[in-house]
Amino acid sequence: MDLAAVTRYRFARSREQVFPEPGEQIVAGGTWVFSEPQPATTGLVDLSEMGWPSFEELPDGGLRVGATCTVAELAALPPRPGLRAHPLFAQCANALLASFKIWNMATVGGNICRSFSAASMVSLAVGLDATAHIWHRDGADRDLPVADLVIGNGINVLGPGEVLRAVDFPGHALAARTGFRKIALAELGRSGAVVTGRIDPDGTTVYGITAATEWPTVLRYPSPPSADRLRHDISAAPGYHTDPLGSADWRRAVSAVLAEEIRLELEGTA
Repeated sequence: MDLAAVTRYRFARSREQVFPEPGEQIVAGGTWVFSEPQPATTGLVDLSEMGWPSFEELPDGGLRVGATCTVAELAALPPRPGLRAHPLFAQCANALLASFKIWNMATVGGNICRSFSAASMVSLAVGLDATAHIWHRDGADRDLPVADLVIGNGINVLGPGEVLRAVDFPGHALAARTGFRKIALAELGRSGAVVTGRIDPDGTTVYGITAATEWPTVLRYPSPPSADRLRHDISAAPGYHTDPLGSADWRRAVSAVLAEEIRLELEGTA
């Protein structure tokens, strides 16, 4: 940790206090902020005392997850009637390979806002059509699909004066049958590819690919696709990338294999 330029640390306790001033950076759990030098940061704004509920019911049967909800809380989310997609919450939480200390501090909002390609909370949000509820300094709040929020590895469209308040999961996605697969080159390594799949009550079928691509890939079908169609669409998707944890070609190939496993699994649970 090297925050030698920081001269101010303040707790936000109201909406007006949430928005960072020049040189300030927001802290929720702080697991990334405190992990490496931040030479341009002169102040920190801590959201931990905002009192945002971790979970709130939405009118459509959906679920609002507060940006300051921790990964540990999310993984322990209890099942409830209608929440058929419940397994996906813990599965994606476990894709964030970290110690219990990190799990109890790292937040859903922080993971999404950091926007790394392997961000496990992005995988969850993309897999369940979640939207980001964003506060703006001028009061003009907006809602944006998390799949559109992240536009590159560590890059998102949040602008100056915007803060992620919550992530909203719609009721139709929570009622879906879901599947999950993850692969990494090392047993304790960062995800090389994460694939989610779901079939909504009306038959709409959605596959999400993260970690393998620099930005989320979402494939949507009015009914379950054939094996050939799914494999073609995954192979043709843009954004597969190469880094020390895997080549683009490997990521493309394993994403197709994992998606086919999910397709067969979902067909068998109709």
